[in-house]
Amino acid sequence: MKKIIAIVVAICFVACKPAEKTNNLKFTVVTTTTMITDLVKTIGGDAIEVKGIMGAGVDPHLYKASEGDVSKLTSADLIIYNGLHLEGKLVDVFEKMNQVGKKTIALGDFLAHEQIINSEAFASSHDPHIWFSIQNWKTIATKLTEALIKENPENKLVYQKNGADYLAKLTALETEVKTKIEELPVEKRILVTAHDAFSYFGKEFDFEVVGLQGLSTATEAGVKDVQRISDFIIENKVRAIFVESSVPKRTVEALQASVNSKGHTVVIGGELFSDALGNPSDEMGNYIGMFRYNVNTIVNALK
Repeated sequence: MKKIIAIVVAICFVACKPAEKTNNLKFTVVTTTTMITDLVKTIGGDAIEVKGIMGAGVDPHLYKASEGDVSKLTSADLIIYNGLHLEGKLVDVFEKMNQVGKKTIALGDFLAHEQIINSEAFASSHDPHIWFSIQNWKTIATKLTEALIKENPENKLVYQKNGADYLAKLTALETEVKTKIEELPVEKRILVTAHDAFSYFGKEFDFEVVGLQGLSTATEAGVKDVQRISDFIIENKVRAIFVESSVPKRTVEALQASVNSKGHTVVIGGELFSDALGNPSDEMGNYIGMFRYNVNTIVNALK
């Protein structure tokens, strides 16, 4: 709490000064998660400068703003974040930014009520993992294109072209992953992961999704959770369970040990990318590559 107060005070101090533009005078956008950074870079192209706060493997549920983030936020022309309390520890910072006149956009606000999964188990009563619905991401990409045009109209043609190209790629991705998932019989579409990040994926592609931890990684799994889910795995003859790149592996390994101790074999089917993308130089370093990789990993392990 003391750290948050100090950062908010720093924001107020810096916000009183005129924002210093970079030498290239590009429209500057600060983003939170790696998925958002990738999206904004894709639509913005060379017309904007994007500064991402979080890197590969960073858990947004637990991320705390550093003093180094303050200068990025206060010098930005626009701040884009997920919302729906995904970046729970940054809520106070974003609210303060609005109070000092800094423009912010929460991508969750782009979605209609029926596109968001309700959950009484999370702070905002909504599941914030909205990017695991390709349909949601297409809606967000469309509305983000419109928002960038509104905020920076001189680059309208760049945003329109890049936005249209990206929508075509998302549509192709949707067709590709549906074809891959059809290799897996419906009765085998049970996805057990480290935390409950894949409900949108499950809804869109007909998977039953079970998370060892809750919607937020701040909620730790207990012994009863491990026992309950290990019994579920045995009852449903689940072949594989999955760790996540931004969540410690120990709870999934404990679940595997619990299942195996009861005479049923379950393997760790691979590492999925949930709350963060992979390294920018890797296949999983962009949204499309991440989604394709996750689907291939899941289907190949469960077949």
